[in-house]
Amino acid sequence: MNSPSRKQPISLIVPIYNEVENLRDLRLAVIAALEPAGIEFEVLLVNDGSTDGSTQLLDQLHEEDPRFRVVHFIRNYGQTAAMSAGIKHASHEILVSMDADLQNDPADIPMMLDKLDEGFDLVCGWRKKREDAFMMRKLPSGIANWLISSTTGVVLHDYGCTLKVYRREYVRDIPLYGQMHRFIPIYVTWAGARMAEVPVNHRARMKGTSKYGITRTFRVVLDLMTTVFLRDFYTNPLYFFGYYGFASIALGILCAGQAVIMKYKYLTWIHKNPLALLGVMFVLIGVNSFFFGLLAEVMIRMNFEIQKKEAYRVRQTRGVVARTPLIGRSQTPDGEGYEAATPPCVD
Repeated sequence: MNSPSRKQPISLIVPIYNEVENLRDLRLAVIAALEPAGIEFEVLLVNDGSTDGSTQLLDQLHEEDPRFRVVHFIRNYGQTAAMSAGIKHASHEILVSMDADLQNDPADIPMMLDKLDEGFDLVCGWRKKREDAFMMRKLPSGIANWLISSTTGVVLHDYGCTLKVYRREYVRDIPLYGQMHRFIPIYVTWAGARMAEVPVNHRARMKGTSKYGITRTFRVVLDLMTTVFLRDFYTNPLYFFGYYGFASIALGILCAGQAVIMKYKYLTWIHKNPLALLGVMFVLIGVNSFFFGLLAEVMIRMNFEIQKKEAYRVRQTRGVVARTPLIGRSQTPDGEGYEAATPPCVD
């Protein structure tokens, strides 16, 4: 396997929102961690609409050291959008993400790159000794980590740790919205990537104020529901709507049947029995669910047809000419994104 090494350059992606007090220390910490290890790097500083003077300081840092490159948003879009922009503008195939508040330690990056060299495609940091308040940060995070791991089957101790190392081929096509950046390990694992989790240093915030609150937990839960739906029903949404449609119609029939029984047994007028109205309502909801499912099916098929996408990804072929996109393969000279005809692969 052709795995990356310390000689392969990296792109470090750092979302920034009102961190003017930490930016110079961040630059010094990154240089001190990567230069002695002989790691060639660029730093993508994604300014997520900062209003505290970070914008001017970021431009100054770029002038002082061109390796520190800056992307300015016109307003605050959130950490997920900043991560997406960093991935899009990165120049190298090995991506590293971390926070700008220096609670993540850049000195852990060489160790994580060594772990990547062992054959993994994603290395996640685990803040095993976390320097945060228990009730406001540790407890909600622990509950969220358990919920995400048990729901998706991708087990991690710390989904909230931004310090991660990726192979770009697995993350460049992931659509990131809401708080989806924390679910990147889920998407790349579903795509067949090999993941490892390593304990990393976590430091207390020394300057500035935290941008996270307890309300973020509710947004994470909603995004988790979206992620699970896309995993199970993205290619066949009619199954999702159909299950609930059948259940709703069955419940409606039961209500209507009970209303009829009550009419003859207790001489109750059907039009005065709420069960009859509930029966009609549940049947209509069920029928509408089928229509929503059919519309979703049409939209999914249009998406695959317009973008010429397949509903699967192929890692490798043996004895056949691959005409579908292969994971980790570059485009062919004709630019179609397929592997050119090659002799059969021999074990």
